[in-house]
Amino acid sequence: MSHQNILITGGAGFIGSNLAVALKTARPERRVTALDSLRRRGSELNLPRLREAGVAFVHGDIRNPEDLAPPREPYDLVVECSAEPSALAGYDGDVRFVINTNLAGTINCLELARQCRADVLFLSTSRVYPVARLNELPTVEEPTRFAVEDETGIPGASAAGIAEEFPLDGYRTLYGATKLASELVIAEYRHMFGLRAVVNRCGVIAGPWQMGRVDQGVFTLWALAHHFNRSLKYIGFGGAGKQVRDLLHVYDLADLVELQISRLAELDGGLFNVGGGLGTSLSLQETTEICREVIGRKIEIAGEAATREGDVRVYVTDNAKVTAATGWRPQRSARTIIADIHQWVVQNEAAVRQALAS
Repeated sequence: MSHQNILITGGAGFIGSNLAVALKTARPERRVTALDSLRRRGSELNLPRLREAGVAFVHGDIRNPEDLAPPREPYDLVVECSAEPSALAGYDGDVRFVINTNLAGTINCLELARQCRADVLFLSTSRVYPVARLNELPTVEEPTRFAVEDETGIPGASAAGIAEEFPLDGYRTLYGATKLASELVIAEYRHMFGLRAVVNRCGVIAGPWQMGRVDQGVFTLWALAHHFNRSLKYIGFGGAGKQVRDLLHVYDLADLVELQISRLAELDGGLFNVGGGLGTSLSLQETTEICREVIGRKIEIAGEAATREGDVRVYVTDNAKVTAATGWRPQRSARTIIADIHQWVVQNEAAVRQALAS
C-alpha cells in the first residue's frame, strides 16, 4: 500500500524530523506534514531542513484536540512519535505534562486517525519493560561493561537481548507507563474501530539533529560534551560507566518505517522490539573511548556510585521478531553513529552551541 498523505506528530523533533525528511525524500510525490509544539530545545533548528525537503509544518500540540482536526484532504497515515521522552519525567512532582502528552496526546492522535480512517505507526519505547525486572537479569562484570549471562531463567531475556515476551509486571517510570498504556489503547482502537496499526518498542535512537541530555539521548550527550569540552559523569552502578545500551541510527529506523508502511496491511497488529542489538551496543566507558578517538578530545569524567531511580544496568534489544517479519537489520555501527553525530555538530556548530545554551 502506498500512503500519500502522511502526518508525523513530533515532526520537528529529532526522530520525527528525520522520518519526515526520509519519507518525503524516498517518494517526493507524497504529502508529508510535520506537527510539533516546538517546546523541546533545538527543535526549531529542524524547521529549515523540513522546508527544504518539501515537508509542510504545522505548529500544534497533540495535547489539544483542536490542533488535530481532520484536514480537508484526510491523512491516510499517522506516524505518532511525539513524546515526553525523559525517564525522569514526573519525579519532580509534576506528572501532568508526561501523562497529558504521552497518553492523552496519543488518544487525540488516534481520534484523528479514526476520523480520517488513517493507518497508525506508533513509536513506543523499551522503557515499557519494568526496571526492577531488567536489573534482576544475571550479569557478569567485564573490563569495560556489564554483560547478561547466556541463561537468564526469565522469558524473553538472553545474552542476545530483550524480546517481546519479557514480563511486564512491575514499575517502569511514568514515561514507560504512559507509552505502555498507549499501546493498550491502540489495541482497543484496532478491535473497536478497525484501525490498522503497527507498534515499535524502540531502544535508544541516536544520530544527527539530536539534542542529547542526561535523561534522554545519552550517546549524543557524550559526543556533544567531548566536542564542546563539557564535563560528564558516570552515574550509578558503582560509577565506573559499565552500564550498557544498544543504539540505533535514526536512518536505520527510517529504513524500517519505510518498509513497514509499505507492508502495513500485512504487518497490522504487529508489535516489535526495535534497536541496534548486541552488535551495536556500548557501555558509557566504551562510548567515552570512541568519542575520544573520533572527536580527538579527552575530557575528565567523574564517577557517582549511587544509582538513580529508573536507571537500568543493561538493556539490549533482541530484533529477532522484526527481522523475521520484515527482513530488516540495522546497517550502521556504533562508531558510525558517533561519527555522524560529530560531523553534524561540526557542520552546525554555531546553531548547536546556541541551542545548548538556551
